[in-house]
Amino acid sequence: MQQRRGASGRPSGTDGSDFSYRMVVDSRYQRVADGRSRLSRLILVQALHQLIGGALLLLSLSKGTEPNKFAVLSVAAGLLAILVGELAPSTAYGITGVMRWADGVGHSDGPTTFAGRRRTMATLLRMYTSLSSIAVAFSVTYIIRSELFLKVSKQNMAAITSYELIDAVRVALGVLLQLVVIATTTRLLQNMSPPKRAS
Repeated sequence: MQQRRGASGRPSGTDGSDFSYRMVVDSRYQRVADGRSRLSRLILVQALHQLIGGALLLLSLSKGTEPNKFAVLSVAAGLLAILVGELAPSTAYGITGVMRWADGVGHSDGPTTFAGRRRTMATLLRMYTSLSSIAVAFSVTYIIRSELFLKVSKQNMAAITSYELIDAVRVALGVLLQLVVIATTTRLLQNMSPPKRAS
């Protein structure tokens, strides 16, 4: 038999007096969960971005072109960043088990464990952000030191190849993607920080 709801939307059988005994997810931990989900999607996009970069690098090598050290370092740092980024969410504490009573008093089933996981995840997130930023910096350096930059500076647009154009667009998108990553990880770290105790 389907449970009836009162006019206020409250399930029948309760007058609402048990409100203080109910448990709800604290909004801060919900924001952490949302941030982790957003970060996972960004890491996937970064993985595709690095895959394209690796493919372009292999294509240039297949044509007998001498490998650019900055391009190689960018791909290597990017892949390492993705690996660290994948490890970070797996060490995070979940929103289940970290609850507060409806009267505002916080509870968890393992504060010491959660604090340790939070510190580990924060360290990995900072490593991930640093490595991915280094990878983008290597990509930008590679473009600046390439023939493409020389052609643009001399306004010789007709000499720009489709390969160079695709690579330049890829690097530009990588810079924009990195700005989103930095904003997301910064917000996630802020939400993970323990709340300040009232003095």
